[in-house]
Amino acid sequence: MPLIAVIHSEWIKIRSLRSSAGSLLAVFGVTVALAVLVGTTVGQAEAHDTGYDPVFGSFYAVNFGQIAAISFGATAVSSEYHGGALRISLSAVPDRTRFYAAKTTVVGVLALSVGILTTFTTFLSVQLFMGSYAIGLGEPGALRATIGGGVYLALLALLAAGATALLHSGTAALSILIPFVLIASFVVGDTMGSVADYLPDRAGQLVLHQHPDGSVGPWTGLVVTAAWAASAVFAGWWATLRRDA
Repeated sequence: MPLIAVIHSEWIKIRSLRSSAGSLLAVFGVTVALAVLVGTTVGQAEAHDTGYDPVFGSFYAVNFGQIAAISFGATAVSSEYHGGALRISLSAVPDRTRFYAAKTTVVGVLALSVGILTTFTTFLSVQLFMGSYAIGLGEPGALRATIGGGVYLALLALLAAGATALLHSGTAALSILIPFVLIASFVVGDTMGSVADYLPDRAGQLVLHQHPDGSVGPWTGLVVTAAWAASAVFAGWWATLRRDA
């Protein structure tokens, strides 16, 4: 089966699965809704604070949207491990590399598209409530953060997809990745300082700051997150090739 046909079939699978489609919609819905909530309640009040970052302040809700992105990547792959679905998929596409490449491509493209839409909508929505503190995309770091934030969300989805393929379980992947993203960087940051800047979430979120103060730059941080995602995707591919369906 040609690769483009396999990609199309994977798109149909993900679109028809409530868990995957719901997680993808949640990336947008949760992020934008919380951004508006924060903007209407404490947006202008926080802008008075010394050291306030107007760019990162616009993307605070990405901290919650990233959980939905991880859930999307995990559920998009874990559906293959229920009810013998993987055997059926591999019967239709015996080339496991082609099958895996098509699935991760669809996950990445969908997550990137929704991620970019989410970060642009989030940024513009927050500015509606910032009054005289509102900034535009021409503000230093704003356009970079808006584009980079969408890429960051897509990379987390791919990280989760690869981890799920490696562990053969979406539940296992989520039980590891969500606490890791929510807790590990804070614990490591408190005990090992700059080492935390090389964790996938901390490194990737540097791109959301106007003036990042980490040990790596904003784009370099995104590359670090990409390296984590690529490693997980590669490990998932290796497991897919070698594990029985």
